[in-house]
Amino acid sequence: MPVAALTTLGCKVNQYETEKIAEDFLRAGFTLVDFDSPADIYVINSCSVTNAADKKSRYLARRAQRSNPAAVVAMTGCHSQQVIDDGGWVEGATLLIPNDRKMDAYALVAAQLPDLDMLSSSPATLPPRGKRTRATLKIQDGCEHFCGFCQIPYTRKVLESRSFTDVISEARDFGVSGCREVVVTGVCVGAYGPDSGSGGEVLADVLRGVAAQPGIDRVRLSSIQPIEVIDSVIDAYASTPGLCPHLHLSCQSGDDTILKAMNRPYTTAFYEELVAKLRQRIPDVAITTDLIVGYPGETEAFHQNTLAFAQRVGFQKTHVFRYSPRPRTKAADMVDDVDDATKKRRHAELQAVVDASTRSFAAKYIGRTMPVLLENSEGTAGTLSGFTTNYIRVTCTAPKALIGNVVNVSLNALTNDGIAGNIVDALDVLMEAASPSLVRQPLELPVLTS
Repeated sequence: MPVAALTTLGCKVNQYETEKIAEDFLRAGFTLVDFDSPADIYVINSCSVTNAADKKSRYLARRAQRSNPAAVVAMTGCHSQQVIDDGGWVEGATLLIPNDRKMDAYALVAAQLPDLDMLSSSPATLPPRGKRTRATLKIQDGCEHFCGFCQIPYTRKVLESRSFTDVISEARDFGVSGCREVVVTGVCVGAYGPDSGSGGEVLADVLRGVAAQPGIDRVRLSSIQPIEVIDSVIDAYASTPGLCPHLHLSCQSGDDTILKAMNRPYTTAFYEELVAKLRQRIPDVAITTDLIVGYPGETEAFHQNTLAFAQRVGFQKTHVFRYSPRPRTKAADMVDDVDDATKKRRHAELQAVVDASTRSFAAKYIGRTMPVLLENSEGTAGTLSGFTTNYIRVTCTAPKALIGNVVNVSLNALTNDGIAGNIVDALDVLMEAASPSLVRQPLELPVLTS
């Protein structure tokens, strides 16, 4: 039986697409192994969001080729597309697959192996998707915003929405197979709609439709442009119990001059007004974001504006990036006038501010009991971890049998990256897990105190 190894860099869209490619290899009779293991075929779903992502994509190709010089090493994704567009090549790669052919990856790779039929056995049965507690559901591809720092409109060029029927069908499959949470994602998820192929529905319809599928307890939305959080989306969140009160509103800077230079279509005032509206309409909502330091033209005063902005908003979590020039972007033609030492310092200063906000957000929930979807077993014996609906990471002592279940946890103490707590309904959940055919009945247990 032939062996394939796949790996993903970058966004949730890439993660979804790699899973689909993996299913094609399984259907063809391949054994899938970790990317560090010997394989006949390596597939790298690459990323190009930063210079570091480019370098790692290339490194993985070289490493795969060294692991098995006779293997086919295929690269797809945004770094692959960038290299193809530039007429270049990636050392170690056998095949570069453009993004618009990504979902044909298996067929394109198989064409490189004339003796594949001799290697293959009977097609494998796909493993149950329900072994995952969280699944990613791609509904859209492509972006036309052309932000000054980003080359995605060049590497994912076609704005395209999946049909609403297909989206709901896949969501239904997730629910039937046991996935408890679905993350709705896309390159520019707010652009989902009839103009690009949905069939008439818009993002709010998707959110409600996915949340309505039996077996799905939670629906979470991946990153969305602030200007795309329109009233219909807010209304969906305010009125649909299954939608997680968590929005990742990618901001990029807390200074209006830099936002304009980035070609971001909003101001800090617009952003703060939107956050205030969301907090008014959606109880316990968490706002997470991305911020870039060291963008060309960012003065010390502009950086201080970003620090103050982050403090005012009070993000639940923030990804902080140091600017790096990307090919073909507007910023690549600007003078990168913030030196590396300054970028590093500003990164540390902003990280300190947003880390404090993360802890402050979590601290508000100490003493409350909240539902947590348990997903992982931690290194400490008997410790499981998961997330609240508003994306607070929670650890608690519990048997592994509870992984994949939603349990009520009394939140007791802050940890380095979230909250530690105690399960208050473990016995009830264990009995339900052992007898899934039983009708779920609400059960309130007394809180025991020492």
